[in-house]
Amino acid sequence: MTTTESDGPMTTESTAAEQAVPATTKSPRALARQRRRHSAARFWKQYRTHRAGVFGLAALCLFALIALTAPLTVGSDVQSVTDAPGNPMESPSAEFPLGTDQFGRSLLGLVVWGARVSLLVGLLAAVLSVAIGALIGITAGHFRGWYATVMMRITDWFLVMPTLVLAIALATVMTRSLGTIILAIGVTTWPTTARLVRAQTLAVESRPYIERAKALGGGHWHIMSRHVLPNVMPLVLAQTTLIISSAILAEATLAFLGLGDPTVVSWGGLLQDAREAGAVSAGKWWYLVPPGVAIAVVALAFTLCGRAVESVLNPRLGVAR
Repeated sequence: MTTTESDGPMTTESTAAEQAVPATTKSPRALARQRRRHSAARFWKQYRTHRAGVFGLAALCLFALIALTAPLTVGSDVQSVTDAPGNPMESPSAEFPLGTDQFGRSLLGLVVWGARVSLLVGLLAAVLSVAIGALIGITAGHFRGWYATVMMRITDWFLVMPTLVLAIALATVMTRSLGTIILAIGVTTWPTTARLVRAQTLAVESRPYIERAKALGGGHWHIMSRHVLPNVMPLVLAQTTLIISSAILAEATLAFLGLGDPTVVSWGGLLQDAREAGAVSAGKWWYLVPPGVAIAVVALAFTLCGRAVESVLNPRLGVAR
């Protein structure tokens, strides 16, 4: 009886101890989320030390807020030619702070509304460009052999060809739409990303844990998606922020040349309208300065953010703060 009574409490205590262990042990997903939170906090802490990067991020947040709230602040009626509230080519005044265009529309409203198209085209074109470059770079660095040779020769051909000329050629033979502009920019600006990602892939695959993954039976898809891609993502992220500024400038250039969608308002389209209206020769500076300054500020902001991200992810670059 004594033995049985003494065994009861011991069994209860051991069971409680066994139940307490899983309660304090985090699952692999929870640990992964915790590591990602810590990495994000460490990244933001280092990013804040770059004053230029913080300025660029603040400018981008401001422009993004302006673009998102454009339907509420200016409305789609700002594009209307028949219901224009002012006279053609009015100078800045209290009613029209940035003046009016050739149809009497408020340039302030047009610049605010054009931010939506310019930012959208820049973002989507940059994502397409980086996706193509990352895919070709990772596969060329992983498979090597004849496949890598062919892909790198194609990349070299795109590198030596003028990007703007290729984009103009594509935009000319295809229908004039935003999709055409995005495609023309995306398929002509990927070679630099492909070169950088391939070099990083070769460096990653030379590490010992890749050999161990292959020895344990890891296939091509497993190695590229689980080992190579996470290691090249910081480079891809930094490259994306830098390409967005180039994509916005390319969209403005194509729109200025009359290859954009004539049914939408964009910053490049406003410059093209100003050129057609003779604003340069007539001295109507208010028609040219606002969209031009908007393009320059956004492109500069993305470049500052990209440089700051590069410096945080690769401190050896020594980017100035």
